[in-house]
Amino acid sequence: MRLSLRFIVPLIVALGAIAYGVAPLVDDLTLRWFVRDLDVRSKLVANAVQEPLAEAMTADLGPAARQQRLEAVLGRITQDERLFAIGYCDAAGKFAYRTVTLPRDIACRPPGSPVEETGRVHHFAGGSLHLAAHPLLVDGTRMGELLIAHDMSFIERRSADTKKYIVYLFTGIGLVIALITVVIAELSWRGWVAGIKALIRGQLLAQNPEPRAKELKPIARDLEALVRDLEAERRLRDESQMSWVPETLRTILREDLKGDEILIVSNREPYIHVRQGERVDVLRPASGLVTALEPVMRACSGTWIAHGAGSADREVVDANDHVRVPPENPSYQIRRVWLSKEEEAGYYYGFANEGLWPLCHIAHTRPVFRATDWEHYRAVNRRFADTVVSESRTPNPIILVQDYHFALLPRMIRERLPEATIITFWHIPWPNPEAFGVCPWRAELLDGMLGSSILGFHTQFHCNNFFDTVDRYLEARVDRETFTISYGGEPTEVHRYPISIEWPLKGLAKQPPVADCRRAIREELGLAPDVALGIGVDRLDYTKGILERFAAIERFLEMEPAWVGRLAFVQIAAPSRSSIDEYQSLDARVRAAAQRINDRFASPGCRPIVLKIEHHDAERVYTHYRASDFCFVSSLHDGMNLVAKEFVATREDERGVLVLSQFAGAARELPEALIVNPYDTEQCAAAVRDALTMPPDEQRARMRSMRALLMEFNVYRWAGRMLLDAARMRNRRRLAVGKRAPAALPPPAR
Repeated sequence: MRLSLRFIVPLIVALGAIAYGVAPLVDDLTLRWFVRDLDVRSKLVANAVQEPLAEAMTADLGPAARQQRLEAVLGRITQDERLFAIGYCDAAGKFAYRTVTLPRDIACRPPGSPVEETGRVHHFAGGSLHLAAHPLLVDGTRMGELLIAHDMSFIERRSADTKKYIVYLFTGIGLVIALITVVIAELSWRGWVAGIKALIRGQLLAQNPEPRAKELKPIARDLEALVRDLEAERRLRDESQMSWVPETLRTILREDLKGDEILIVSNREPYIHVRQGERVDVLRPASGLVTALEPVMRACSGTWIAHGAGSADREVVDANDHVRVPPENPSYQIRRVWLSKEEEAGYYYGFANEGLWPLCHIAHTRPVFRATDWEHYRAVNRRFADTVVSESRTPNPIILVQDYHFALLPRMIRERLPEATIITFWHIPWPNPEAFGVCPWRAELLDGMLGSSILGFHTQFHCNNFFDTVDRYLEARVDRETFTISYGGEPTEVHRYPISIEWPLKGLAKQPPVADCRRAIREELGLAPDVALGIGVDRLDYTKGILERFAAIERFLEMEPAWVGRLAFVQIAAPSRSSIDEYQSLDARVRAAAQRINDRFASPGCRPIVLKIEHHDAERVYTHYRASDFCFVSSLHDGMNLVAKEFVATREDERGVLVLSQFAGAARELPEALIVNPYDTEQCAAAVRDALTMPPDEQRARMRSMRALLMEFNVYRWAGRMLLDAARMRNRRRLAVGKRAPAALPPPAR
């Protein structure tokens, strides 16, 4: 025993000293992590409230009304469980608003105080707070300062937990080593020496490895628990610090959603199989929806449920109507749904595209609603609901419903899969209540959409329109502070999720250098090397403003005749919905306008309008983007418009100019573009002139800023935010289910 103590006592002393030294280091590291996270959270809160707070402080209101509006703006953000208190100091350095929880010893900083880059820890009788001060700037003028205080008690609790795990860890290590030491010390000298020799040679481990593996299991469990806790704390950093790549989505699925099943439902499929004689070609349709969602599915796998519309689609599916895609590297599957010609005409061409499409777009085209189209629309939505249920392997999948073709689908799925998390994203604008009231089945459409767990739009303006519409036409509880609508069951959260594109673009690596693209496209069109090139890429749709775009080019050539013969504008227009009269008429008018402008301004070797009404694959479109001097997006009304973002993403040379309609959602994210009103022909013509004469340094500055935004706010972030919200909602539901009502007391004995 004395021999054992010689080993055990120094061991205990050494481990105790190490634990004593390590605990403060871990505590300090944990505190720094949390303080950094609270700095980020404070900045996010300040950025989120900056605009409404500025509006409240600069509004032409009386003192009482301004104070009431200020309290309404700041009162919303205090609902965060970690946000302890908030205050607002005016320009004179006096409190204009403070919550009752803000300690009295905290005062406003004197006017002119320097901006604090990081927060500070404030100690008071009730504990510790993280206090951050953020200035309110309006047109560069400092109007006041926002004080944000976060409760740090949770940091102390988690720090205590971390220390506890360290104690457990070193205790386990000490016990295991002590046990081994005692066993070895109690051996006879000869046996002890032999054992040491065997251990040195590795014979003991080779002869009996299993017992030692079992002995290490408690240590391994403690280490794994500690690593998990530390990793969880790191993952608390704000999403703005994440690198949004496909692996980020896979991490969210694996860790936040525990590998839950993902289903996407859309009318348009990401890959179409078309028979060309004896050959079957695979095409990607010209669709912003496909452009955005296909990279997400490649990252997350799962099943994409869509209408099979290709001439060879039935030939390539298996017995369950599945086909693996992409063809070159299959990573997910398409489940195709078959529709008759009558169903497609009524549901898609009729109700969806002659009714809902013009209803939601302010493009001055009268919507048409027919009872027979409505019946087909409802029947097809029911068909897709049946398919979703049959494809779901679990009772609680995550289902992403896409666009206006499936307004009824969320409620139909909810009735069959009540535990599912349904995220519906509306890819087109949402109109004001008066416009939406035109639809004879407005209540049914709203009821169907409110079967969603989460409902997403591109912009906050569209979210607000939806809130107003529900408030007008349904007996529902609309809570704008929490962005929820309660109607017929669980509440639906309504959020803004600006859609984007993948970064970097798939296929861009295969593109030739920009100079080679410029030369190849000009040679293909028979243009001189010095001819300026503009590009427009759209579906042939009346909402895209193609005629207005042509009018701007025509007016520019009238104003600047020196550019005649030196400018060619390529319009790629993919045919769309050609069976609808309005689209047939548009096709004829676009061709006639291009011909008229070419007749007026054509010169040897250069037509001002190069019209290509045909489908182009993504790689070919990218080549045109890279070859062009400017891209013209003149949408009359658009939810987002990803052409603008694709053009920017293809220009790693940081050259080229984007002319962008103010009525596209992308204009809110890309203010460095030349923003125009497509109905103002003079303004658009002037923007074309500015694009052609803009200095390279200015082009580079604008393009660099837009590319930086797209790199951070890419499609993986768009999908990741929805999935994180879904994870939060699912976790909340699990906690609610886990709560148990107190058991009833037994009746008194008689």
